[in-house]
Amino acid sequence: MEYSFARIQVKCLLGFMLLIASITACNEPDSKGYTQTVTGKMDLDTNLVWLSHEHILVDFIGADSIDPDSWNPTELEAQVLPYLNDLKKHKVDIFVDATPNYLGREIGLLKNLSERTGLRIITNTGLYGARNNKFIPEYAKELSAEALAALWIKEYEDGISGSPIRPGFIKISVDDTLPLDPLHKKLVTAAALTHKATGLTIASHTGKAQALWPQLEILKTSGVDPSAFIWIHAQAEEDLNELLKAANYGCWISLDGMGWELENHIEKLRFARRNNFLDKVLISHDAGWYDPQKEVQTIQPYTAIFTAVYPRLKASGFTDTEWNQLISVNPAKAFQIKVRSY
Repeated sequence: MEYSFARIQVKCLLGFMLLIASITACNEPDSKGYTQTVTGKMDLDTNLVWLSHEHILVDFIGADSIDPDSWNPTELEAQVLPYLNDLKKHKVDIFVDATPNYLGREIGLLKNLSERTGLRIITNTGLYGARNNKFIPEYAKELSAEALAALWIKEYEDGISGSPIRPGFIKISVDDTLPLDPLHKKLVTAAALTHKATGLTIASHTGKAQALWPQLEILKTSGVDPSAFIWIHAQAEEDLNELLKAANYGCWISLDGMGWELENHIEKLRFARRNNFLDKVLISHDAGWYDPQKEVQTIQPYTAIFTAVYPRLKASGFTDTEWNQLISVNPAKAFQIKVRSY
């Protein structure tokens, strides 16, 4: 009698495991990878021109005060539309909006601008911990990493705020001081759990390399491959060997702010070329943006890569193939939605 009951327990357990496995298989991202924009899913394409880290709207008022109802959408669109339309002459296809929730992520605005300009815009899930957690809502401070991940996974599976718009990557951030803030460790862990469930790439505002390595260690412990991680603002790192070390480790290296400190960026790109890791580098402006807290807007164009960086690289001997690697191949691979296990 006891033996029969034990067999029934085993069969039930096996049946439950098979059910979970089948659900996981059904929900597993396409093994070939794909891209998710605010207007829908698209096949992975390494021939499109990307801007991989930009902003349309950013509100620095803080998570406890931010109020999307205070923004004037008509004025906002009128202000930013000319800058997005300028990208047509440079044949930009995909625009990654890196503004996270509680800092001005406005999915309706992004969808409207995408439809008006023809740009395929990508938004995100996640939370921004830098600047001493000013942009972290109170509820998130109390939740576990697993509970946070569940919220982010829900946005991916069901859409953001009840809409059909889904995030195309995970945006987090940490302060680049050691040791990492416990809340920032939680954000990285939640991002790792979200990646394993969705295949979304983790893009982390990091700055100097000292804050990179503890994040990569958390990913490793969580079973997430470094190729699923983008080191944002790597241009802040002065030790070029840290860039080489990160490339060898396997993460993506994002050099942002291409509209400023041009010599710094050119030096790092030349170093990447000499050391054969251009295939791990992303370039973008971190430009824009409309700031609701300003009476007079000072929006920066999204074009310096094409008008200033490209000519300098060509003059330095960069080939069109290498340029295409930076502006098309790398971002398509970096932002592909695909589970990458360690």
